[in-house]
Amino acid sequence: MWTQERWAALAVLSIIMLLSKVAAPIEVPLDPKIQQELKQPPTIVKQSLKDYIVDPRDNIIIECEAKGTPVPTFQWRRNGKFFNVGKDPRVTMRSRSGTLEIRSSGKPEDYEGEYQCFASNDFGTAISNKILLRVSKSPLWPKEVLEPVVVREGESLVLPCKPPPGLPPPETFWMDSSIMPIIQDKRVSMGLNGDLFFSNVLARDANTDYSCNARFEFTHTIQQKNPFTLKVLATRNVPETQPTFLSPKGLSSSKIVLRGEQLLLECIAAGVPSPNIDWIKKGADLPSKKVKIENFGKTLRLLNVSEEDSGDYVCMASNKIGSIRHSIEVQVKAAPYWLDKPTNLVLAPDENGRLVCRARGNPKPTIQWLVNGEPIESSLPNPNRQVLGDTILFHSVQIGSSAVHQCNASNEHGYLLANAFVNILDMAPRMLGPKNQLIKVIENNRTFLDCPFFGSPFPILRWFKNGLGSGLDGGQYKLYHNGTLEIKQARPEDQGTYTCVASNILGKMENQVRLEVKEPTRIVRAPEHVTQAKGTTVRFDCRVKHDPSLLATVTWLKDDKPLSFNWIGRFRKDGETLSIYNVNPEDAGTYTCTAKTEIDENSASARLTVTGRPDPPQDLELSDPSARSVRLTWVPGNENNSPVTHFLVQFEEDRWEPGKWQNLSIFDGNLNSVNLQLSPFVNYQFRVIAINAVGQSQPSLPSARYQTSGASPDVVPSGLKGWGSKKNNMEITWQALKNTERNGPNLRYMVSWRRKDTEEEWNNTTTTRTKHIIHNTDTYVPYEIKINAINDFGHSPESNIVIGYSGEDKPSAAPTELRVSKINSTKVNVHWVPVDPSTVNGEFKEYKLYYWREASLMKGLKVNKTKLHKGFFTTAEQPSGILTELFPYSKYKIYMVVANREYEGPQSNTVEFYTKEGEPGAPKYFRIQRHTDVVHLKWDKPLEPNGVLIGYTLQYHTVNGTQAGERKVQSFPANVTEYLMNLPNRFTRFKFYLAARTQVGAGEVYAVESPHFTNEAYKEQEDIATQGWFIGLMCAVALLVLILLIVCFIKRSRGGKYAVRDKKDLPLDPVDHKDQDGSFDYHSDEDNKPLQGSQTSLDGNVKESDDSLVDYGEGGDGQFNEDGSFIGQYTVKKDKEETEGNESSEATSPVNAIYSLA
Repeated sequence: MWTQERWAALAVLSIIMLLSKVAAPIEVPLDPKIQQELKQPPTIVKQSLKDYIVDPRDNIIIECEAKGTPVPTFQWRRNGKFFNVGKDPRVTMRSRSGTLEIRSSGKPEDYEGEYQCFASNDFGTAISNKILLRVSKSPLWPKEVLEPVVVREGESLVLPCKPPPGLPPPETFWMDSSIMPIIQDKRVSMGLNGDLFFSNVLARDANTDYSCNARFEFTHTIQQKNPFTLKVLATRNVPETQPTFLSPKGLSSSKIVLRGEQLLLECIAAGVPSPNIDWIKKGADLPSKKVKIENFGKTLRLLNVSEEDSGDYVCMASNKIGSIRHSIEVQVKAAPYWLDKPTNLVLAPDENGRLVCRARGNPKPTIQWLVNGEPIESSLPNPNRQVLGDTILFHSVQIGSSAVHQCNASNEHGYLLANAFVNILDMAPRMLGPKNQLIKVIENNRTFLDCPFFGSPFPILRWFKNGLGSGLDGGQYKLYHNGTLEIKQARPEDQGTYTCVASNILGKMENQVRLEVKEPTRIVRAPEHVTQAKGTTVRFDCRVKHDPSLLATVTWLKDDKPLSFNWIGRFRKDGETLSIYNVNPEDAGTYTCTAKTEIDENSASARLTVTGRPDPPQDLELSDPSARSVRLTWVPGNENNSPVTHFLVQFEEDRWEPGKWQNLSIFDGNLNSVNLQLSPFVNYQFRVIAINAVGQSQPSLPSARYQTSGASPDVVPSGLKGWGSKKNNMEITWQALKNTERNGPNLRYMVSWRRKDTEEEWNNTTTTRTKHIIHNTDTYVPYEIKINAINDFGHSPESNIVIGYSGEDKPSAAPTELRVSKINSTKVNVHWVPVDPSTVNGEFKEYKLYYWREASLMKGLKVNKTKLHKGFFTTAEQPSGILTELFPYSKYKIYMVVANREYEGPQSNTVEFYTKEGEPGAPKYFRIQRHTDVVHLKWDKPLEPNGVLIGYTLQYHTVNGTQAGERKVQSFPANVTEYLMNLPNRFTRFKFYLAARTQVGAGEVYAVESPHFTNEAYKEQEDIATQGWFIGLMCAVALLVLILLIVCFIKRSRGGKYAVRDKKDLPLDPVDHKDQDGSFDYHSDEDNKPLQGSQTSLDGNVKESDDSLVDYGEGGDGQFNEDGSFIGQYTVKKDKEETEGNESSEATSPVNAIYSLA
């Protein structure tokens, strides 16, 4: 036979095997269509409280609401018996609900009792908690006659309240007849039971109206007990006593509290003086987060009690006489509370499942199972169900076995009731998501394709791509239990149509999802951090790149809040750029640019720091005063994001320049307390200006005034000098002391002087001015001068002695034996005999040489005879100098004088000399006329031949881009000024270099380049210009212009108002022009035209022409005169000064002709 132990082991093994085969319950989705079609047992969704107290004046509402399919029907039991709602006219049940409504007429106490609701449909019955209905009560105080309470001063006293028992119990409080609360403190307080405790009575406690009041919450009424009269017998010396407990009595007590409720412990003690109450817990600290000490330390309130709050709590009452303790043993019991509350179970046919009901309490609760509101023991037997204590196991469930199971966990402190239905469901697969959904994802992102479905039995789901292949799972794909397909990293090749198929034994259903893979949105140029000064403009760039098939929007946020834009605001959005105009400190913050498409977004942030001038310093204080210093302290203002580098201290004084602020000192920006060095006899006030990289702050408010005492001057007047304004005087001048250097009142200056190198006594004078004049002096005599300052407190030190001179006179002698040597084309050596220094009659300045160009050795060349000068400072016994920058081949005259600071002396002898020939200047002009196969070159002699011309040198070479051909040289005599050269072909270009020659050598080079020849336009122009009719027309036009100019000139000569003006006025008389540096120039009649061309020397250093005549070769706007020369404005080299024209020049202009006639 099997022993009992073997049978127990077999039972445990069977339970373990059953549990291992339990299937996961079906989770029914909340899809409205599923819910509408789903048959479901009832579920209680709303019910009244277990302990339900109602106001007798109101209708009684007992709630019971349930859901289920079909809609449940409702029944009630009262005190364990069926309650026939229809038979009581005062009781009604709401439609499609189990809620009862009992009208308030009659006696509501008749309906007190225990109610329970039953909600039923075809699949089971759910029940509510047992609802204990009680009617609120507020009874009156019992009638009683209260005798006066007589007590001696210093004794303890308890005035009992004993409010009438109400439902719920009333709230008590003590008041006097004037409806004022009785003042409570650690001596007088109300206990938890409502009694009024006096630790010791004082004479002032005597009163006739100590009244206890009870407030009933439901009826909102307050009832008052008859007042106590308290008489206090005065005692001369109240004895001090050690504490004794008024509540609770004795040395120990106990208290039971339920888990989750609040624990209230009270200790009230008597004694003189009034005792202090302290609380401790044996073996542990009081939980500070849950404990509150109230009622002047007499009450300990512990919130949300748990099992670990059990233990002994000790209150200690103490005063200076002694102390006493009381220990309270606290036991924490617990009504049942859930560990595993049973939940609804939905199973498919032939599936397994279980309901678990686990609860804890103190004492341990008992578990009772019910089915459809009846004990499971009395229900119909079910072979597919097995009850194992707190668990019911279901295996191979069948259609028609749906029911509602109840679990009741109870102990002596309460009960828990939970409904949980077991619903056996069969349903073909259903797709719960939208049909043919389009999903757009970002490339390389983790992607989920959802396919929510439902069915019972639970369907099997598979995925296919583009309708091909086997199910997708593994590798790049992962299939979840809920039907979602994960693509670990979406790529462009993952685009396509995906199909999910759900199937079970009742059928199958499919849905499609189309996937598109897009490029990510990126910010390729993010905004950068900016530090900008207030009032400037700031720009943040945010350049975005995104998938071209998606629309991207760029938004801006400041400190995570959206920015708003308008055309009149300071914030402007221009494409991908944010501009902030006239920034101010409030604009500082983090600016975020967010680029967003319908499926992704990207953000980048930058910090804007707005700098500004610092705020002015504040709270200026003066301390540590002394005769010539004081300490100034201030509080720096806001730096406005730019560190203060310096503090400028300014002062204002009210004696010399009141109201004018002046700089005193500047200090480092890390200081806010400085010692100021001051001057005597000044009434100061100070202000401080902060300086940073942006600028200066506004000045601070002024400090208090600080007056320094007077002293003698300690600064010597500066700038002392003596000089003669006339030949027989000397002016002594100096700089006045600053106002802060006066050091006292009545400032004046003592000036002393005497002739140098004599033993004369010092002459002196005192003045308030800054100048003193000495009259009747000898000419240019040295004097010794000194000065000091004087005020009413004394005088300053004397200055150093300064040498001054009386006035100068004209030098009385001239240099002699002036002569020249080593004459060349542009310079000459000058020699002379110096004057006696005593004849200078002043401070020697220089020997001044005057010179001018008398004439050119070229016949007929006009020159500028302006007199120039050059100084030579020398004290040599045989002085000499070099005169430079002379014109070659010219006649010069010179003479010399000696000069002091004021005057020049008489002239020396005049010397005449001739400069030698030099290299000539550049030709006056150099022109090119290009025809089809020839080039015509024309030029004119230089404006400054600098000697006798002996000929011209022409060099030229071909030009092909940047490459130059072989250079060829051609020489011409002085009387040849044109050259005709044949071209090898019309497209060949040349560069020409022309220089004039004297016996000394070749001069400056004039370089030009022949124009391009690219079309027939030039040829057509050339042919027209050489036609006879065109030449005749041009001559007629020139004659008419000449006649018109003559008439205008005659009219003006006769006083007419008609003015003839030329481009430039031409001088009528030959006048020599001399440059400031002493050089001379001469010009012919055409010198007023600026030279267009280039010059160089023949060594190859070429200065290119500003006008290469290329434009004239191709432009089509140019014209030619009779001889084929190009009509246009040509220029010649311009020298330093314009001169008159050479009388021997060739053709004159019509204007010159007019002047000739005049």
